[in-house]
Amino acid sequence: MDQYVTGNTICKLREEKGLTQEQLAEKLFVSSKTISKWENGHGFPDISLIEPLAAALGISVIELFSGEEIRNTNKSANILRSRFYVCPLCGNVLFSSGEAVVSCCGITLPALEAEDCDGEHRISAEVVEDEYYVTMHHPATKTHYLSFFAAVSDMGVQFQKLYPESTPEARFKINRIKWLYAYCNHHGLFRLKL
Repeated sequence: MDQYVTGNTICKLREEKGLTQEQLAEKLFVSSKTISKWENGHGFPDISLIEPLAAALGISVIELFSGEEIRNTNKSANILRSRFYVCPLCGNVLFSSGEAVVSCCGITLPALEAEDCDGEHRISAEVVEDEYYVTMHHPATKTHYLSFFAAVSDMGVQFQKLYPESTPEARFKINRIKWLYAYCNHHGLFRLKL
């Protein structure tokens, strides 16, 4: 079985926090020998200690699992660096406005990589009054369908969730939209630059 957190990670994060093995052990109510065993790969923290270990190191559980502290260096947000994530277990759609570690159902999710529209997955956008009417000729069955449309501008994101057997269409207010996205549950994320 793979480790859920490595000894090297614990050691690195402990040292970055400026803690000795003894100080970390006191925070977790374990012996310093236990910390030494974890860091040398001769044992693993009990799952009940993961949250207290992350708290003692001043990071989130996700950061502990990834082995890196996540720092917000995005001083001036660029919404065009948006990322979408889809949970393969529950179908939850998540969004971040930049780099993030995102998890759902206990799984760390990779950001979806968008491809430019191709012949089979072509997004159409028609201006109707003050909106884009967005469609895609795409199957809408119980097993093959579009999961969502999204419109991204430099001011924010508009999102339309779709469901199996629903018509693949959406309406978005025209408000400096730069990109349209569509997510096919079989083929991934597609985009169209406006």
